[in-house]
Amino acid sequence: MQDKVKKYVETVLFPKICGDGGWVEFVSLNANELTLLFRGECAKCLILNRCTDWIESEIKRDLHKNVKVTALKKKPYFQEI
Repeated sequence: MQDKVKKYVETVLFPKICGDGGWVEFVSLNANELTLLFRGECAKCLILNRCTDWIESEIKRDLHKNVKVTALKKKPYFQEI
């Protein structure tokens, strides 16, 4: 199931999020906890929880799997100085 979810993130969710200047990467799937790394515009988003809720509902609808998304934000190096 991990490979299926990873492929879904890379081929379905990633292009939709890129359309808004964001970037999402699959990190891991442990039981029902899906960890995703958010970059680009997503890294500074103040309402990222709305996106993670949407991702959870998309995966439930398309892959028939209940997951809880844990979001990690990675800002560009020049914003961390």
